[in-house]
Amino acid sequence: MKKILFVCAGGMSSAIVVKALKIEASKQGLEVDVNAVGTSDVESEIGKGWDVVMVAPQVRHRFDAVKKVADQAGVPCEPIPPQAYSPLGGPKLLQKLNEMTS
Repeated sequence: MKKILFVCAGGMSSAIVVKALKIEASKQGLEVDVNAVGTSDVESEIGKGWDVVMVAPQVRHRFDAVKKVADQAGVPCEPIPPQAYSPLGGPKLLQKLNEMTS
């Protein structure tokens, strides 16, 4: 199982994207645990065993701060490509996730 932490503006806007990723992972026989949090919750959440941190396009201005926290925890951190941040973005998100964890 891969554990993915999404970081977005308030932790709520990613629900559709989380669902898209879970559907795509399921199609490929992969199990994922995905949680979405706001930028203010990254520090408290990062130590809970996440495999990767993915930062939503709407908070890319906070990417460097999130990446610094992730780097300190030894967790890979990447921005989510804007074209993957949609209800149809599951395949692109899964591809990005696989690149980050390979």
